[in-house]
Amino acid sequence: MHGKIALEEHFAIEATLGDSQVFGAHVWSDLGPRLVDIQGMRLREMDKHGVEMMILSLNAPAVQAIHDVKRAIEVARQANDVLAEEVRKRPDRWAGFAALPMQDPEAAAAELTRCIKDLGFVGALVNGFSQAGTPDNALYYDLPQYRAFWRTAEALGMPFYLHPRNPLPSWTRGYEGHNWMLGPNWAFAAETAVHALRLIGSGLFDECPNLQIVLGHLGEGIPVQLWRIDGRNMWMKEPHRYPAKHGVGHYFRKHFHVTTSGNFHTPSMLNAVAELGVERVMFSVDWPFEDVGQGCEWFDEAAISEADRVKIGRDNAIKLFKLKMK
Repeated sequence: MHGKIALEEHFAIEATLGDSQVFGAHVWSDLGPRLVDIQGMRLREMDKHGVEMMILSLNAPAVQAIHDVKRAIEVARQANDVLAEEVRKRPDRWAGFAALPMQDPEAAAAELTRCIKDLGFVGALVNGFSQAGTPDNALYYDLPQYRAFWRTAEALGMPFYLHPRNPLPSWTRGYEGHNWMLGPNWAFAAETAVHALRLIGSGLFDECPNLQIVLGHLGEGIPVQLWRIDGRNMWMKEPHRYPAKHGVGHYFRKHFHVTTSGNFHTPSMLNAVAELGVERVMFSVDWPFEDVGQGCEWFDEAAISEADRVKIGRDNAIKLFKLKMK
């Protein structure tokens, strides 16, 4: 399929590049240059495999791991300015997601507003919880101090992509002796799913009924668990015990979208379509941590209808992110 749009595709600036080395130390001589490249190899790979546009975002954990709040604000702004300049060079091929200093909700709201209104970005991508003040102080965005930020995000009308990060080292007791489960193998999905469920249970979407969230990797495992989560919450006809008014599935189907980033598995995609509807599933690769060719070849040959392929591969992203395509 030609004309695909991919939207979990990363770049790095000098200040954040080293954060990604842990995810590919043995191939860093190849991975590092791919992260800082935008107009070269990345574009050639897109042309080769029928990707018309990438929505670019900062690598992980980057800003979210900077516990010095002032420094986090500075790095987020620097990264967004670098990305805006690259997008201006080829607005037909690139769009941008804002990096946000969520350590300071007011500063994050101001930076998101600047990125949407002044830089023309189409949303934000944030790498999970933020460390603030000290390395062990993790802030999740269901906390009360983030409500004003979410109201700003809702008013701006652009989605918020909740991207994974590993749990803090002090929280990884269950992974001891099994570091292979950290990162994309398991911990990314587990950490991000918990964060997403916190947002749902907090009542956020009752207060912000038009807010839209994106999860990668076909939903971080949540779609296949929706029935069990809601079934158990209402076990023996006992009402659920969280502030939100409705069941988890109600909010997930109304407020969440998922992408295929790094999860090139047709049964998993079909499950997401069955649970959420085809309009809430979008194509992505997860460059440079995944291969554009592998992701595109899988998607182009996946056993789905051509109408659904066009929706997932292109049309859903155009609608959600209000992209102006030629």
